[in-house]
Amino acid sequence: MNTVTATRLHAADVNITMVSNTPAVTDYAHRYFGPWWNAFEVLPESVCAAPVVFADVDADQYATLQALVETCPHEETTYAKAATLVARDTEGTITAVSPTQQLAYRHEPATGRLSVIGTESEPVALAAARIARDALRGLLLRDGWTLLHASAVTDSCRTVLTFGEKGAGKTTTALALANLGWQLLANDRIFVRPDEGGQLRVLPWPSAAAIGLGLLDALGWHDVARKRLEAGEALHPTQHPDVTDAVLAGRREPLWEPGGKRERKVQVYPDQFADWFGLKLATSGLAQFLLFPQIRRDAAPAVEGCRRTLGDSDFMHGTTEDRYPDILGLAPAGGSGSSDARQSVAYHLDKLPQHTVILGHDLAANAAFLHQLLSE
Repeated sequence: MNTVTATRLHAADVNITMVSNTPAVTDYAHRYFGPWWNAFEVLPESVCAAPVVFADVDADQYATLQALVETCPHEETTYAKAATLVARDTEGTITAVSPTQQLAYRHEPATGRLSVIGTESEPVALAAARIARDALRGLLLRDGWTLLHASAVTDSCRTVLTFGEKGAGKTTTALALANLGWQLLANDRIFVRPDEGGQLRVLPWPSAAAIGLGLLDALGWHDVARKRLEAGEALHPTQHPDVTDAVLAGRREPLWEPGGKRERKVQVYPDQFADWFGLKLATSGLAQFLLFPQIRRDAAPAVEGCRRTLGDSDFMHGTTEDRYPDILGLAPAGGSGSSDARQSVAYHLDKLPQHTVILGHDLAANAAFLHQLLSE
């Protein structure tokens, strides 16, 4: 007999509850969101109002939804690296299926009901966490928050936001400072909203962190990760098995996909930052400094004099989030916040002290330089 369990996720003034017939699904949500959002168990019978994600392992129900989508007009897209079919009915209900993953998704806007149905617990757990996070994002954006493409660290007094295109050094900068004792608030994206005093409040976006083998080694984490893997522990299941094999074999240089266009990286759970690598995680902050790094292999860390303004790529939207398009229509148009909210955030950020910095490949030198710069 299945045991029904429920986990509630809470961030700022909004929440969403996940209910499942498989405890491993809600356990995963509790683990994944707990370090950065407030995640806690609730009694399933106490869940009486939307928003709720029902995430069940049910092969028969999955087969029914797959047949529904495949026999009616639908579109094809790629979601979470898998071919996905998406159908919409006249009442606005959206149903999507990924046959290769044996996952089905359903959103009934009239009732607010969200469902994730699959045939195995691990894929359902991962998919339900993505959908719950997207649903909570939609609630935060409607509540005036904006989602930025940035990393963040704080030392309780100062919260530093780091911006840049993919590969500019957002994660490298954040982890270098976190390894010096700063608290990690986010590694790739953050929610921000001005408070009544005009200060920008910052919230994390929980996600696994992608860390290249070279950076893992430079942080001094490679041997820790290898020992944990040798002891039978695991990194995030989205990690390519070649990466796990490389860590176990002691490889420290970058590992590339065939063709050499994309690096295969270690995927770290949020809680592993603390449990494996000894970092401190923060759940909120007030933005006070901006960094715009550029990584150059042989450069000595230095300040570059030009001032930078935020651009479209600094806000998290479809073009920066191509792995997870909003197939269920959970976020307001654009996915990063209303036009007014974005303009307000850009205005407040432009008033903060900022530095454009050049960083090299010596992580210790980068961290010492940044720590000194931010202490002046």
